[in-house]
Amino acid sequence: MTAAAVYVIHENPEWLVPLRAALDAEGVPWVDWFVHEGRVDLGTAPPEGVFYNRMSASSHTRDHRYAVELTAQLVAWLQHHGRRVVNGRRALQLEVSKFEQYLSLRAHGVHTPATLAASGPGEIIAAARALGQAPFILKPNRGGKGLGVQLFHSVEALAETLAGPGDSGEISLDGIALLQEYIRPAGGFITRMEFIGGRYYYAVEVDTSEGFELCPADVCAVDDAFCPAPGEQPAPQARQKFRLARRPPDGELVARLEAFLRANDAEIAAAEFATNEHGTQFVYDVNMNTNYNQQAERMAGSGHDAMRAVARFLGRELERALGRQPAARDAGLAGT
Repeated sequence: MTAAAVYVIHENPEWLVPLRAALDAEGVPWVDWFVHEGRVDLGTAPPEGVFYNRMSASSHTRDHRYAVELTAQLVAWLQHHGRRVVNGRRALQLEVSKFEQYLSLRAHGVHTPATLAASGPGEIIAAARALGQAPFILKPNRGGKGLGVQLFHSVEALAETLAGPGDSGEISLDGIALLQEYIRPAGGFITRMEFIGGRYYYAVEVDTSEGFELCPADVCAVDDAFCPAPGEQPAPQARQKFRLARRPPDGELVARLEAFLRANDAEIAAAEFATNEHGTQFVYDVNMNTNYNQQAERMAGSGHDAMRAVARFLGRELERALGRQPAARDAGLAGT
């Protein structure tokens, strides 16, 4: 009989490196559950344990075209059998649909940029006109890592791009393009808020002052040069792009986002927002598969270690799933 463990569902081994180290350091038994191709047997029951879904919307960019679809069936199977799933089916659904993210965020009183969804070149151009402002953002409904996000200063420039070489249907894997209001971040930075166990953990400020003419969602994914994912070796100047915020974000925004996560079966996630010149905060992206900038954590000298906090949270949930009392050292791990 297989011993109960934390099962990490993913499709990118590189992103697993720091979590693997953290789980090992915390002594949490775990299993690497790589999902690309596979099968799920309706006639069997899943193993005992806790299942952490880290499937990414960008899996298709790593030649794992149907990893998300297979994971959806896998998670349905797990939840049918009553297994503890961290970031369940609804979280996965929002991971691959920014439009649905915005609908749910608005339902929880969170400001999002004005956004129209469209399919087909003619409708995309019509949506840009209907948006009625420039500059504006063109982004895929199913993206990941900021891929495909473009800034346009006019509808004519968009039309010229769509008429050029390539298939406009490639804007998004699901064929849905989003035309969105561009929020120019005041102070030259955007903020990424991290949540662990459904609670706010810390915020990272991401510098945008070097002239990126892109939606802030793309700031950590321009040729992956500024991506906070592990394994990257950015240039020295890039390391300064990420810094832990000295003050926590607005408490009301934090509370609304925590409620949003609870309603959408999500517990480990990140939300990115930009503050405009009038002080209004707009959340423009939520990542249900999040990584952490360990360099920023070290530079802050605050003792924060998000991946260790994740490992402790998962270890605590495993103990609960087994009917045990969580260890005292895990108490309050999601606080700041």
